Amino acid sequence: MNRITLAAAIALTALLAGCASSQSGSAYERRQARQEMTVRLGVVEGVRQVTIEGTKSPVGAVAGAGIGGLAGSNIGGGRGATAGAILGAVAGGVAGAAVEEQVTRKNGLEITVRLENGQIIAVTQEADEAFHPGERVRVLKGSGATRVTH
Repeated sequence: MNRITLAAAIALTALLAGCASSQSGSAYERRQARQEMTVRLGVVEGVRQVTIEGTKSPVGAVAGAGIGGLAGSNIGGGRGATAGAILGAVAGGVAGAAVEEQVTRKNGLEITVRLENGQIIAVTQEADEAFHPGERVRVLKGSGATRVTH
């Protein structure tokens, strides 16, 4: 792997790490700060482990295509280098998209809560806090997000 390809791979990794967003019960987006939220109380009925898909933006594909095209252009000379660049870009784009999704994937929980009014709801969020059936919890809703907290 030449220096340019290595530098591009490092840049792709840093870029993808920056794209990761949190769906944590403890993390708030900047726009959610200082916003009123509705608080409902309830009891955890059940907890199920789930996987929260990673992001699928064009960033991974574009970065992968760039790295793949650069790497592929080092194959042969003349038309061979051009063909290698094209094939490398296509393969790199597919690989980059897959890497982005995998890197930003999170472990999550689907938490089923029976609210005090008898209504049963389910909230899926990042698995950064443990919940157990029978626990009393708060369900916070506002700014387009709902989360379960202790």
